[in-house]
Amino acid sequence: MRHVDFSPLYRSTVGFDRLFTMLDSLGQPETSQSYPPYNIERTGEDAYRISMAVAGFGEEDISIEAHRNVLTVKGEKPEAKDDTSEFLHRGIAARAFERRFQLADHVEVVGALLKNGLLHIELKRSVPEDMKPRKIAIQPGTSGTKQIEGQTVN
Repeated sequence: MRHVDFSPLYRSTVGFDRLFTMLDSLGQPETSQSYPPYNIERTGEDAYRISMAVAGFGEEDISIEAHRNVLTVKGEKPEAKDDTSEFLHRGIAARAFERRFQLADHVEVVGALLKNGLLHIELKRSVPEDMKPRKIAIQPGTSGTKQIEGQTVN
């Protein structure tokens, strides 16, 4: 993928530095791990769900943290002390992981549920009232010029 130069946009925009940095990082090769697999879906007008396949992990093995527009999901399973069994094939991964998701402004984590090996994280976008667009009423009146009355001098 080619590198895109956002410098011309910096001249006409204010406060979009983080957006341009995120777009620029999308062009970089994926350096993070691909485990565990996940889905991101839109479940409503302002609702989203991240579903992660975390087979073998329990609620006590997973931690979820949201801080400054970054959602971090960590999983760490303690080593099993059972030496009596011998694996002939080990296909269920139980290795530690850490996944980070960039959240847009005003997106917050509503809750999380672990069911049937899938971790579902519910997200909701709630824009504050003062940030929502509002309609400005136009006052009826004159054309905008004011006439100043004065006394005539004889």
